[in-house]
Amino acid sequence: MVAFVLLAALWTIPWKGWALWRSARKEDKVWFVVLLLVNTLGLLEILYIFVLSKEKPGPTVKGIGKDRKERGSLTSASSS
Repeated sequence: MVAFVLLAALWTIPWKGWALWRSARKEDKVWFVVLLLVNTLGLLEILYIFVLSKEKPGPTVKGIGKDRKERGSLTSASSS
């Protein structure tokens, strides 16, 4: 019985630490509390790390560069 608890702790602690770190970095406050309080022997933590916390695509950089060029041409044309 003691060996099972020790193995469970050795298995769970790294997963819980990684999941808590990731949820804190993403500012997922609800997930942080859930992961902190619920003990599922690492299953919920693994699910969060590899499935639920995937990065969402952000704005593309293409439009930003084009806007800068257009603004540059407008300012240079208006100053002439």
